Amino acid sequence: MPRPIEYASAPPEVRVVFEDIMRTRGVPDVNNFWKYLANDPKTLRRTWESLKEVMAPGALDPLVKEMIYIAVSITNGCEYCIASHIAAARKRGMTDEMFAELVAVVGMANETNRLVQAWGVPVDEQFRR
Repeated sequence: MPRPIEYASAPPEVRVVFEDIMRTRGVPDVNNFWKYLANDPKTLRRTWESLKEVMAPGALDPLVKEMIYIAVSITNGCEYCIASHIAAARKRGMTDEMFAELVAVVGMANETNRLVQAWGVPVDEQFRR
């Protein structure tokens, strides 16, 4: 079973990524996700670089991106991702009311998706591009 890699015992290529995470996020330590990914330094680096790019401000603002991340994490049942991205979304302004609506949409989408799949409903022509 892999163990978390702490900064003090991390190899140099891991420390570089940890330092970038801490600097970028303004935190004194990296969270457990990164400590476990550090068992594979290439995956750690690649994942951090991708996450920085995808979650950066763009056509979607960072709060919307965090809420999408929460929705997908709920659907995939990832307790860790749900908790960490709820915390990030709250820092960006997500209210209890916004969270409640998000969960309602996730639940409804999952229900209707499964109904469509079970019934084999074909896509209406007006919905195709």
